[in-house]
Amino acid sequence: MTAIADAATLAGRDLLRLWRQPVWIFVTLVQPVVWLLLFGALFERVVDIPGFEGGDYKQYIVPGVLVMTAFFSSGWNGMATIEDLERGITDRLLVTPVRRWPLIAGRVGQNLVQVVIQSVIIVALALVTGVTFDGGVLGVAALILLAGLLGTAFAALSNALALVTRTEESLIGAVSFLQLPLTFLSTAFMQPALMPDWMAKAADFNPVDWAISGGREAVQAGTDWATVAGYAGLLAAFALAAFALATRAFRAYQAQV
Repeated sequence: MTAIADAATLAGRDLLRLWRQPVWIFVTLVQPVVWLLLFGALFERVVDIPGFEGGDYKQYIVPGVLVMTAFFSSGWNGMATIEDLERGITDRLLVTPVRRWPLIAGRVGQNLVQVVIQSVIIVALALVTGVTFDGGVLGVAALILLAGLLGTAFAALSNALALVTRTEESLIGAVSFLQLPLTFLSTAFMQPALMPDWMAKAADFNPVDWAISGGREAVQAGTDWATVAGYAGLLAAFALAAFALATRAFRAYQAQV
């Protein structure tokens, strides 16, 4: 229970930082708003391509936009860790009785709250623009859960990279290297039947696509909950592996100082 209390305390510390700078949430929403409003309008005739299932492109991309928002914002979670490293806060924490995993759990816990807030805003914006969620409240909740699992995994990876690289420039380069390929090797913008075969195959092994595909299934009519649960299980396993990697990254950091 002490470790859980430590994680909660550290998450509260980071949430207080977010409370003092709430503009960060809205800054990270600029890109998804562009995707939703501009991409949705620019590519609305994509639905006329033979083989595209469904009659509303904006309806199709909303789950992808929500998941990508969680993915992109979570990738920068390690920046706060680098700030703590530079200020000596991490070193002081490491000489206390606090175990290693609460140090990561607190940071990714703050990120999870941020992802939920952003997701609710995107859902509200989608409803205003005429998008419907046939899966109802439960389907929307499942979509946000999947986005949260993906965000937790990449927030943990971001912190692992921060502990290993210890510089903002290196973290920015590594995160950028991951984000664009994983985004476009997914079904965020195009259905798999209309993608090149190799891209469609790559999407099957892409955690970003797991969240998008599972979330899209959750919000449609006649949801196959077994499929949603399968994607959630894959993302949960990925998040646990990333969390374990981030915890072990403290050893690499301590070996370098």
